[in-house]
Amino acid sequence: MAPLLNRQLGEVLGLNARTLQYITKANAPQATRIANNKLATKKVLQKAGIATPRLFGIVRNRQELKRFRWTKLPPSFVLKPNNSSGGGGIVVVFGRNKKGNWVKADKSEVFIPELKSRVLDILDGNFTLGNIPDDAFFEQRIKNHADLKPYSVRGIPDIRILVYNLVPVMAMLRLPTAASAGRANLHSGGIGVGVELVHGLTTMGIHYGHIIESIPGTRLNLSGLRIPYWNDILLMAVRTARATGLNYAGVDIAIDRDDGPMVLEINARPGLNIQFANMTPLKSRLRRVEGLKVSTPEKGVTLAKNLFGSDIEQEIEDISGRTILGIQEPVTIIDSTGQSHTVMAKVDTGAYRTTIDESLAQKHSLHAPVITHKDVRGALGQQTRPVIELTMLLRERTIKTEAFIADRSHMNYDIIIGRRDLKGFLVDPSKPTERKIT
Repeated sequence: MAPLLNRQLGEVLGLNARTLQYITKANAPQATRIANNKLATKKVLQKAGIATPRLFGIVRNRQELKRFRWTKLPPSFVLKPNNSSGGGGIVVVFGRNKKGNWVKADKSEVFIPELKSRVLDILDGNFTLGNIPDDAFFEQRIKNHADLKPYSVRGIPDIRILVYNLVPVMAMLRLPTAASAGRANLHSGGIGVGVELVHGLTTMGIHYGHIIESIPGTRLNLSGLRIPYWNDILLMAVRTARATGLNYAGVDIAIDRDDGPMVLEINARPGLNIQFANMTPLKSRLRRVEGLKVSTPEKGVTLAKNLFGSDIEQEIEDISGRTILGIQEPVTIIDSTGQSHTVMAKVDTGAYRTTIDESLAQKHSLHAPVITHKDVRGALGQQTRPVIELTMLLRERTIKTEAFIADRSHMNYDIIIGRRDLKGFLVDPSKPTERKIT
């Protein structure tokens, strides 16, 4: 697979100069100025009803710094320059320790003199191109969503969506690492992970320009992760581009564990690493949506899925090595005589163990001896259920497992497939049931 990947990377790299020339002409100067100003972007987005981190305070000059009321800041916050790029100058305060002092992610304490010094650096323009004087502001610290927390080191991941002509054309999950000091920035050592647009599933990652399949130093696979709130994120990205007037935009969105998706910032000229993570040339996608008439963000998202979703399921299965299941799947059970019987089952990642209806077990002579009894908490409260050995076929894969026997006569499905038996599969709730039981 390596020669193929190297060739694809070469093709993508060869398009960089032409793609940059292509997108430079896409945005009006006024829209670009809004995108380059984080506070202006926040104001425009809030007016449009698009969620952004809450603003706690702004310092525009030394006089305002002298009057700033530090005691009004919450236990956790982020200090940012208004016009910097690449995460420079940012200070993230995670909370207070037992002594009541602010602390960073590494538990080191942060005191007001240090914050004042950083604000002065920001005011002097030390984090802007050309050392142009800047504003400093304090805003809400995003708290990591549970689904993404295992993939992050000392920081918050974000999702970058490229939007052109009100159509999402490409997406990437950016993961902070120890090397990037907790910043989701690829140039600083963060990881970029391609995300397919239809289902929001990750494919493969890049780290320092190299293709990787797992988080360095771990066995945590980068492919097959489902991004929470995926449709909401796509819509938010398109609405952001429309609100700011950008025809071409890189919208960075983070997912707060309590407040959901929020726009962190918008880029009028985002980097092109996103096409490396997706192993897809960007320019071909830009050409496909150029000149289309897109009346609403919803239509833009639908177009993206229709244009860039063809054969994507097979690509995900090939890359991740996992088969994609729907919520309903035909499953073939093998009885004690070796005969097979196919029924429709429900795939339920909320259940740990597979459960089969007791009448179905009797009908098809599943007379396997009960090997144990286990307690389970269900809709009817705490119950003790018998457990039998069961052999079944799911998508031509033989699964030998231990299943609960229960009365499911009042349920829609005689079999529930639990996550214990879903190793090697991905589950897509929107996937239609194509296979019929014969």
